[in-house]
Formats: sequence, C-alpha cells, structure tokens
Amino acid sequence: MAKTRLKIGIVGGGIGGLAAANALHGSGHEVTVFEQSKQYLRVGADINLTPNAVRALDGLGAGIAAAVRASAARPTHRISRTWDSGEETSRLTMGDEAERQYGAPQLTIHRADLLAALADAFPADQVQFAKRVSHIAQTEAGVSVEFADGSRFDGLDALIGSDGIHSVVRSALYGAESPRFTGVVAFRAVVPTERVRDVPDIAAFTKWWGPTSDSQIVTFPLNQGRDTFIFATTAQESWHEESWTTEGSVAELRGFYASFHPHARALLEACDSVLKTALYERDPLPHWSQGRVSLLGDASHPMMPFMAQGAGMAIEDAVVLARNLDAAQSAADVPQALQNYEAMRKERTSQIQIGSRGNNWLRAGGNADWVYGYDAWKVPLAAKAEAQVS
Repeated sequence: MAKTRLKIGIVGGGIGGLAAANALHGSGHEVTVFEQSKQYLRVGADINLTPNAVRALDGLGAGIAAAVRASAARPTHRISRTWDSGEETSRLTMGDEAERQYGAPQLTIHRADLLAALADAFPADQVQFAKRVSHIAQTEAGVSVEFADGSRFDGLDALIGSDGIHSVVRSALYGAESPRFTGVVAFRAVVPTERVRDVPDIAAFTKWWGPTSDSQIVTFPLNQGRDTFIFATTAQESWHEESWTTEGSVAELRGFYASFHPHARALLEACDSVLKTALYERDPLPHWSQGRVSLLGDASHPMMPFMAQGAGMAIEDAVVLARNLDAAQSAADVPQALQNYEAMRKERTSQIQIGSRGNNWLRAGGNADWVYGYDAWKVPLAAKAEAQVS
C-alpha cells in the first residue's frame, strides 16, 4: 500500500515547530510552517539539551546533529551544590559516559544556534513569515486557517499549534486564558570562561540550590567551552516583564545572592550585563487535541526551567507526533493519530511539568534514567486512544 502523504500546517517556527516540520518533511509529508515574526531573530535563552533531547534531534538527520555539535559544549558532569556551604550533594558523569549510557551526550547551546540548525535543514520556501493566526475552522474537507493579514490556507489534513505559552491555537481550541505569573524572576548572562576559570568544575552543568525552592544559580559551558552561561532565579512579586530581552541590573543580581558561597558569587562578579525576565506557567491541560488540530511544546505544557526540560519536551513531542501521523493510513485517520500522540505524551510531560514546579529533582542524587533514557524514536506507539468529541 502506498504511503499517505498528508498536508500539514504547523503554527510557530520555534524549536518544537521546526523539529516537527523536519520530522514530517523527512517522512515525505507536505509541511508548511506559519511563523508570526518577519524573520528568525537571534533571541532567547541558552538551552541545556539533555541526552533524551539530543537523541531525538539526532534522528532528524546527520546535518542537524552535526550543526548542533559544531557550536555546542559538552558538560563534563551534572553537579548539585548547597548555596552557602558549597557542599556537593550530587554528581552525575555526563560527556562520554552519558553517550555510552543513553546513546547521546548532554549538549549546551544558544537557542538561536539550535534554531538555525533546524531551519537550515527545512526547505525555506515552506516557511511563511508574518503569519499570525486569527481564526481556525474544521470541516469534512480539512482545516482552514485565516491570518491577521487577510490571507488564508485551506485543505490541511492536520494543524499543529507550536506557538508557545501564549498559543493562539490553544485559545482557539479551549478558549482564551492567561498564563500565571509564578512570582519568580530569572536573570541570565554569558561571560568568557577565562573570567571564571578558578571556579571549580566550571566545565560542568552546576546547580547551586538556594535556601528556598525559587532561589538558585545554574551555570554551564557554551560555545565549546569558550563562554559560560549563568542563569539565576529568585522570588520577586513586583516584576512581571516577560520579555527575554529586557536589561536587568547587575547590582540587583549580586544583591539577591550576597549570602551565597564565594564561588557562586564569583560567577556573578564576572557579569558585566544581565537580562531579566519574569517566569510564567500554566497547569497541565486535560486534552491537547480536537479533531485534526493538536498542540505541541509550550502551547500544551509550559513549564518552569528547573528540570531543564522545556526544549527537550518540545523536541520529544515533535518526534512522537511525526511517528503517529506517519502511521496514519489515510487522511481520515489523522484525528485518531493525534489522539494517540497525546496519549503517548501527556503523562510524561505532565510529570515533568509538575516536577519542574516542585524543583527538587536530583538535588541530593537520584535516578535520572527515567528522564535521560527516554527514546522518542523507539517508544512503542500508543494503542488506539478514545477519540475526544469536540
């Protein structure tokens, strides 16, 4: 039997959207990405790709795997330290050991470099920029999408919302709502590693656990170790700015962590400038899919950064989604394929979403295998899920 070639639209050209686009395009489907920005911009935070995420990316093709490794760093360990004493409470060997154990290493990379690797591998003429969704309709003929510029796209067999925490597709499915401010703000900076070379284990991913669950400093190498990324969070109810490009105060940053261990403070002393943002979240959704429309990544499960799995979950979603759509025997099977995708992903992402909120994972050791050992390419496809009536 000839393989069904589906016509699929993806709303949002971020990491999850482009990972799904590459996976689906690689299987021979007709994929169009609708991105609301006018072009790809070098914005966003630096990303920790744990072995589960890297293994999922590797399956998208040798070109993507090589491009990611060309700019990324490979942390030597994952270390937890206590904020005031500097006591080491857990240590996992990463690097070559992680690759032997999990089939892929841990990589740390700037979001823009990962996005570029995914964008370069996908046909540029299949990305439509400046396309903000204004209306979605489903009929027997498929999904139609209208955009704010007055244009429309008809006859899609499937539409995937990968448009982030403020997802328009999510609102179209389940009604408008606002994400919840967590009361936590994040600072981030990048400094030359030479400035912090005297900090122990500077080539590792290190988390300094603070006196409360919303206070910590995380560092890891970037740009093959030439730079060091610093990410710090603290409670601050008065700040609600969500932008990832808002400048913060270095003095304020240092003040929040003045009682931390000298090695932790040395990281902050090396910062010349810092960006500051408020962190938002939503509760896990009861459903992701209606008919031929489904959600992916932050559109369905935005999470706190404390398990470093936000990008990883979006990439895993993309692979599992593509595998389920690829298994459809005809366009009529798409709603069931999307239900199966949701059934395979919802428990894992909800568990990590809630675990990230609790912020206690690997603080004093523990088993990382359930996170790092997941293989999105090999996990068995779900049995037939009960279709949701829209």
